[in-house]
Amino acid sequence: MGKLIMLQQGSGMTSVRTRTRMIERLRAQGISNESILTIMGQIPRHAFVDEALAHKAYDDFSLPIGFAQTISQPYIVARMSELLYAVPKHNKVLEIGTGCGYQTAILAKIFKTVHTIERIAGLVRNTRDRLNSLGVHNARLRHADGSKGLPELAPFDAIIITAAAPIVPEHLMDQLNIGGRLVFPVGDVDQELRMIERLDEGFTETRLEKVKFVPLLPGIS
Repeated sequence: MGKLIMLQQGSGMTSVRTRTRMIERLRAQGISNESILTIMGQIPRHAFVDEALAHKAYDDFSLPIGFAQTISQPYIVARMSELLYAVPKHNKVLEIGTGCGYQTAILAKIFKTVHTIERIAGLVRNTRDRLNSLGVHNARLRHADGSKGLPELAPFDAIIITAAAPIVPEHLMDQLNIGGRLVFPVGDVDQELRMIERLDEGFTETRLEKVKFVPLLPGIS
């Protein structure tokens, strides 16, 4: 698993107390996996947003990270991470939509190797530096169009998409291991979080809850 270098305990937005309040709120919202709660309590979320927004980093809403992208609210990150944690194997995960790298850092504490794809070059540069500075060395970050996945490296124990696909990405289902899960938002204005599981006898799909993500776009920039 990946190691994360902790920032020193500070005051205000960086304090242990501030992070503890976030964890308590996540518990109240129904997040029950203690491993996920521990990981999210360790990772300095304020290090993934602009300094001017750092005082809002542990509040429960999304924040802009530039390039018309956002960092998801802590609850959604925890919810999706909890769903992925339940897969039987934790060797290899695919993340489509690296963004600022916050979800990547969490996945790196769960899985042996994280393959993560980001289509925006500016985010790739910033996030690679950030992950390196935080000691996340088991994430393989690439600048590419992630909409097709990574069939050459499949199968994956889990796949997560952090932008809303217009339709269910059925082409990614074959990139799952048996027992694997694909967790993703789907929709345009009205979006829904869904999970597809690959079982011995086929696939099952579960509809979870309403969400709001930036759209999944093709190509690179």
